[in-house]
Amino acid sequence: MLSLFKKKARQVTLASTHQSFTAAPGETILQAALREGIRFPHSCRVGGCAACKCRLQQGKVKELTESAYVLSAEDLDNNYILACQSVPKSDLLLDIPHWDNRSPAHSLQTVSGVIQMIRPLTHDISALTITLDEPLTFTPGQYAQLSLSGTAAPARSYSFAGTCAAGGSTGLEFFIRHIPGGALSPLLQDSARIGSRVQVEGPLGDFWLRPDDTPIFAIAGGSGLAPLLSILRQGVAEQSRRPVTLLFGARTQNDLYCLEEIQQLADRWAGPFEFVPVLSGEPDDSDWDGLRGWVTQAIEGRIAADSQVYLCGPAPMIDAAISECQKFSVRPHQIFFDKFLDSRDLSGAAVALAANA
Repeated sequence: MLSLFKKKARQVTLASTHQSFTAAPGETILQAALREGIRFPHSCRVGGCAACKCRLQQGKVKELTESAYVLSAEDLDNNYILACQSVPKSDLLLDIPHWDNRSPAHSLQTVSGVIQMIRPLTHDISALTITLDEPLTFTPGQYAQLSLSGTAAPARSYSFAGTCAAGGSTGLEFFIRHIPGGALSPLLQDSARIGSRVQVEGPLGDFWLRPDDTPIFAIAGGSGLAPLLSILRQGVAEQSRRPVTLLFGARTQNDLYCLEEIQQLADRWAGPFEFVPVLSGEPDDSDWDGLRGWVTQAIEGRIAADSQVYLCGPAPMIDAAISECQKFSVRPHQIFFDKFLDSRDLSGAAVALAANA
């Protein structure tokens, strides 16, 4: 009789691709899809970015966290859910509108490596260089989860800053922003950790440069410059001629970095390339003669309605940028983003996930 009450595995079907996969008892939709090698849009995997939102056409789910603070009222009215926070209670039929399922299909790997270099970029961002024991393949724009061997610090997600060789790369670069009170970021910025072993799990994420001939309009904030540099480096290698506008939001001049490299990319880009740094907290009496204010205020007059938009950085910046871009007739399915969420953003979702594991 007890077997009648055991939880059952559930079948999940994607309406747009007619693919099906099985979710084990207690497994979220996203966990099941990735485990079975099914492409599914995602970024943070803990309910903070809404990249994995999908419409529930048939079936029922158990939601692990409150989705109302991530999804709009319209989304909720239209039966949207977060795949990373939804456990099937029955067989499901899902729809992922406007999703480009041509996303790169790289096998998820876990590879060990050694920290080779930690190079300060600003007062709170450092470039971390890792040499892997074996090659890892990724697409520029994606990210990996890093963990530091011999410590109890939890794994954290960081975007690849470099490009990837055809057969995979053994040399990786990440930009690490120091999070006050963070468990991992202070360790990865400590020069005493050079030579330490790390674990790299990846590639992850659905952020990558979609093929097209339309203008590329990109906005970076803080360490969100990493995946955009990766994408632009790829574009130079492929001799892309697409027009590029790159806005970089920072607080002060001291928070700007990689300026020489950005200039080199602009010089080598085969088409038009405009770089616009915008400072929100620069002292009024400084020698800065560039733009001031929020980076989203620099969108007007620089964006075309047919642009592909790529956004990386803090969640508030991305939310504001999406709203602003849509004012200038950019279609929602032409906007791609990667919200950078730190441990303070993720703590609530992580607690909920652990409680429901």
